[in-house]
Amino acid sequence: MEDLSFDLGEQPVRALNQFLHGPPGTLAGKHVRVINPDGAHNIAVGLNAPSTSRCGISMKGIDIVVRGNIGHMSAFMAQSGHLVVLGDAGDALGDSIYEARLYVRGASSRGADCIGEADDRSTATLRRAAGARACGTTRGFRRYGSARTLYHFHVDADRPTDGPS
Repeated sequence: MEDLSFDLGEQPVRALNQFLHGPPGTLAGKHVRVINPDGAHNIAVGLNAPSTSRCGISMKGIDIVVRGNIGHMSAFMAQSGHLVVLGDAGDALGDSIYEARLYVRGASSRGADCIGEADDRSTATLRRAAGARACGTTRGFRRYGSARTLYHFHVDADRPTDGPS
C-alpha cells in the first residue's frame, strides 16, 4: 500500500480535501497520513471512501457519518460529537471515550470505559447527527458512551507501600 502524507503545517486543508475528492480510484491502494493538523477544521469533509482504523480518533464536537464499516480503535478518546456507523465497528470501539456519542447499526466490540446504552430517546439525536436520509430507519442502532470509570483515579488501599508511613 502506498503511503501519502499531507503536512498541514506546509499545505492548506483545501489541497488535502481536493486530493481526497479527486477522481474515482484516486485513493485506491493508498494510505493517506495527515501531519500537523493543529486542530484544523473541515478535514476530509464529505469524504466518500472506505474508513479504516481509528476513524474519529479524539474527535472534538464534530459529527461523522460512515455508510459502511470502520476499523479498530475508532473513536479512541473521542471527546464530543457523534459518530454514526451504518455498518460494523472493529475492535476497541470508543476506547477511553469522554462525552461523545456513538451509534452503530452492525456488530461492534467496545474498548475500555465504553458502554452500550440502550436508549430510545437518542433516536432524535441520531437522526440529527446522521441526517434522516443517511441512516434511514433508526432501528437496529446501538448507542455507546462513556462509563466514566476513567475520569477519576482510585487509590488501591490494599497495595503495599515502599517503607514506613
